[in-house]
Amino acid sequence: MKKNVIVGQSGGPTAVINASLYGVVYEALNREDTFGTVYGMINGIEGFLSDHYIDMKPLEISGELELVKNTPGSYLGSCRYKLPEDLNDSVYVQLFEKFEALDIGYFFYIGGNDSMDTVSKLSRYARKVSSDIRVIGIPKTIDNDLVETDHTPGFGSAAKYIASTVREIAIDASVYDNKKSVTIVEIMGRHAGWLAAASVLARKFEGDNPVLVYLPESDFNQDVFISKVRKSMEKTPNLVVCISEGIHDKNGTFICELASDVGVDAFGHKMLTGSGKYLENLVKERLGVKVRSIELNVCQRCSSSMLSKTDQKEAIASGAYGVKCAIEGETGKMIAFKREKDEPYTIGYTTADVDIICNKEKTVPDEWITKDGTDVSDEFITYAKPLIQGEVSVAMEDGVPKFAYRRTKSGSSKF
Repeated sequence: MKKNVIVGQSGGPTAVINASLYGVVYEALNREDTFGTVYGMINGIEGFLSDHYIDMKPLEISGELELVKNTPGSYLGSCRYKLPEDLNDSVYVQLFEKFEALDIGYFFYIGGNDSMDTVSKLSRYARKVSSDIRVIGIPKTIDNDLVETDHTPGFGSAAKYIASTVREIAIDASVYDNKKSVTIVEIMGRHAGWLAAASVLARKFEGDNPVLVYLPESDFNQDVFISKVRKSMEKTPNLVVCISEGIHDKNGTFICELASDVGVDAFGHKMLTGSGKYLENLVKERLGVKVRSIELNVCQRCSSSMLSKTDQKEAIASGAYGVKCAIEGETGKMIAFKREKDEPYTIGYTTADVDIICNKEKTVPDEWITKDGTDVSDEFITYAKPLIQGEVSVAMEDGVPKFAYRRTKSGSSKF
């Protein structure tokens, strides 16, 4: 007897999270001999608890599914809902009663670290109650901090955006050659500096901007920073410095906390911003040169104009591979990437136990960071460069991108 499928998205979106959604939905809809209805959760597990879900088949019939593939953000909507640690909590009974009512046999969740926590808890509860629901996690995060996988869908496109934007910023900063200036670019990354490290892909030659790159993997010293900036401007008068939002001092205090208090999200993570502005004021005070700070913010994850074709292709493939693995009986797993070669770049798909993935973070290896903590090595470039290759042609309408929009019950468009 055919069982139904349900898929959801969770956490911060990326430029290719909908490509993974496309991979799951397209693969499931084209296996009518195996699956019944393919449902999409509106606003993840939290929305599903309120019975918010849709049938995904009409998207394929209308052709909208092809637009979803190139649309950034989370088409189904997202959430930051943390399931209880106690598997005896009544919410699990409620969820599995809803799964049973919809005859769900396959559950797919697209997300990052916290989303894999959800996959882990649901799969463990399914084992606890002898449910045959198969639970699979599809990786997503621009932070690239999931363990047990070479990299994560979303990182390649974000890295491409960062490298391209930093190159544009560097060219803009260099137009006035008779005055010294400092441009500080703040890039996402709480504990892992993969995104800030990607800024080095902007360089056209050795010694090119960004000259200084600071990751949260290394302790940050303000006095040493000022000294480095002063010395670097002797060779590069129009200096570009890239920093992770999560840079911190030796005591673990985030630099942005020195400027103002920071709040926390539903998972207890500090919401970081302001490191660039703090350092802007520090440079202005200590060195008296022209300085500005630029926060790339959500543009890193929502730009469709610089989609990496490699990233999108792998995002789609990871979703489709997840469906195949579920059919073969796997559950409690996350789809993982295994790099086979750097040149020519080749990748393979496998699965990893989600219980050893959730609530862990993969950081940039120490050996890929220079001893003074101001740059990354060629090993990082070899690792990251293949992930930003290729361009995606996004459909246009009236001079702007044509995206997929989900219709609400009132008939209005909503993402």
